[in-house]
Amino acid sequence: MQESISKQRCEIEGTLEKYIYHNEDTSWSVITLSARKKDKITAVGNISAVQPGETLKLASCWVANQTYGPEFHFDSFLNIMPGTLLGVEKYLSSGLIPGIGPEMAKRMVKVFGLKVLDIIENQPGKLLRVQGIGEIRLNRIIEGWLKHREIKDVMIFLQSLEISPSFAAKIYRAYGNDSIKTLREDPYRIATDVWGIGFKTADKIAEKLGISHESLQRAKAGILYVLGQFSEKGNACCELNELINTAGLELELSLDILTGALKELALQGRVISQSLTGKTWIYLKPLYVSEKGVHRHLERILFSAQKKIKIDIPRAIAWFESNHHIELAQEQKEALASAINEKLIIITGGPGTGKTTLIRAIIEILEKKELAIHLAAPTGRAAKRMYEATRRHAKTIHRLLEFNPSTMSFDRNQERPLKTDLLILDETSMIDIVLFYNVLKALPDTAKLILVGDADQLPSVGPGNVLNDLIASGRLKTVHLRKIFRQARQSLIIVNAHRINNGEMPYPNAGLNKSDYRFISREEPSDALEEIKRLVTVEIPSSMGLDPVNDIQVLTPMHKGPLGVFNLNMALQSSLNKSSKVGIFKSGQRLSIGDKVMQIRNNYDLGIFNGDLGIITAIDPVSSEVEVDFDGKVVPLMPTDLDDITLAYACSIHKSQGSEYPAVVIAMHTSHYIMLKRNLLYTAVTRGKRFVAVVGSAKALSISVKNNTTAFRQGLLKDRLMGKEITSDTL
Repeated sequence: MQESISKQRCEIEGTLEKYIYHNEDTSWSVITLSARKKDKITAVGNISAVQPGETLKLASCWVANQTYGPEFHFDSFLNIMPGTLLGVEKYLSSGLIPGIGPEMAKRMVKVFGLKVLDIIENQPGKLLRVQGIGEIRLNRIIEGWLKHREIKDVMIFLQSLEISPSFAAKIYRAYGNDSIKTLREDPYRIATDVWGIGFKTADKIAEKLGISHESLQRAKAGILYVLGQFSEKGNACCELNELINTAGLELELSLDILTGALKELALQGRVISQSLTGKTWIYLKPLYVSEKGVHRHLERILFSAQKKIKIDIPRAIAWFESNHHIELAQEQKEALASAINEKLIIITGGPGTGKTTLIRAIIEILEKKELAIHLAAPTGRAAKRMYEATRRHAKTIHRLLEFNPSTMSFDRNQERPLKTDLLILDETSMIDIVLFYNVLKALPDTAKLILVGDADQLPSVGPGNVLNDLIASGRLKTVHLRKIFRQARQSLIIVNAHRINNGEMPYPNAGLNKSDYRFISREEPSDALEEIKRLVTVEIPSSMGLDPVNDIQVLTPMHKGPLGVFNLNMALQSSLNKSSKVGIFKSGQRLSIGDKVMQIRNNYDLGIFNGDLGIITAIDPVSSEVEVDFDGKVVPLMPTDLDDITLAYACSIHKSQGSEYPAVVIAMHTSHYIMLKRNLLYTAVTRGKRFVAVVGSAKALSISVKNNTTAFRQGLLKDRLMGKEITSDTL
């Protein structure tokens, strides 16, 4: 409780020691600051993208807190160039200079003190006096310093705008020596050019550079930002009135300013407007091109003749059944006949309905006719599962289309199509509108396309609702596999997945050794957390012989909260990796040898992709370089790459799409209320192969099963495929 507030404004300066509390949504934080007199100060305010060890200047006033004592409540902060030994250490170990990590920075400062930056600049040969620096490392440091010494002026400029060193480094990598010029001309560019920096940060910079709150430049950037926010929620476009209302609230701008900005964006071709049944829909240009392109290319493929083959279908089916000593169900036989005859076909169904057997039959029969067949899936793990199911080589879609990092585009396209007669895509529910457009562009006229997926799972993370729109349009032959085979019915995972999908509560089961599914009731989040830890670290490994790190995956609906991704990872890391106290600190988490991590952003240069799981195998504490084994591929990561990996003992259910794990433990609690939906629970349960445990409250489980609402995704793909009249609109 605050007793009094000093009205006298003042400034304090010190080094950030640690975060006591940090809210990622609002950036509101409680921090400990080490002042120059070695006093420890508790400070409260909004701060982000600042790491422990950085030197800060805070401005505002002191507050007397009855419970916690004096606190400095700041309303502004400034990163200042290092003027202390600790600040110099932080600057050197920021990742800008290869070969210098926290340990090496400490050694260099110990030898040269505050003069170390001048030594690097003017007398680098003296660095050989520092333990661990030989000719090879010295050359790396010199090369890195020469390459980045211009950043000193840029860093001073950027930090004067209250941009943290980590963001400043990203901006410099994007624009080099033109960083200052670029920001002065258009600070809003960084929101689209620099990953991790959004519109709100750019807007603060623009304000400090004197750009008017009501300027056309800000309004245009803000509209693009709002459209980007809609696309991040899965929308391909946005209805005009909703866009204007949302932008007006977000940007605090008038209707006239926003309308003028939108018209200029349309004239520049950066947004596209379309009209359908009296409503106007606004697209970011790339999403419009993708959606329109999907329609165009589907029509092209549908109306082009396929490669002629003669197949006696009943005889082919009998041949496959004889080879594998099985009997296909009638719906599988009908689906197989359709797959052979149709140019484009969708095969959808839940677990245990025979999708894999059907795909294997299609491949083996058409291989006999010497068709060139390609298999692909959206993620590496899904492609690996496809290979394991068919024993045929499967690629990620990016590798199939030969993604080129230098051009950020696919080398396989309409001018250089795939040399294929049949493309089978698995996990189609995960494919967004942009990726599907690129797939279709690369398909030759004569090729067949088979789309396989579970339409009841979560839709793609990216914009569009491709699989469901294709099915709803009625333009493509769609086969729904519904029969659960006898062997699959013995699995409570599969039985319960179908019960959930039908709106029925899953059967609970009391014993780990009696079934492959169990619900464990824990009403308090703290009790649920302890039960999850016990299952992962003790019971499942001892009862099933599974490795707790590699074979067991914890899934949860949300990132925050006591049963969120972040907190679960901290708890599981502490239990599963006893070396976790020794490592490097990055993005609010400690990374150590043996940690399970996930790549959260595509890195085409390194060949690792969003959702890839790996184990940290080596850490160089001197340079902060890390090696991660991604499923047999050891990848070296520089300090600047570490923003793209996160602990993965637990991950969100969305991130688990396309993957299967030997055992899955799912946190399902009423604290996840806003995320409790049927398709989310269904997706989570179907990730487990041998065992699934749901830990939490029965009420949360019931809410999830009953809640079959899915967020409406704005887009016109279904309408285009159905031939509805869609016209271009002049704003």
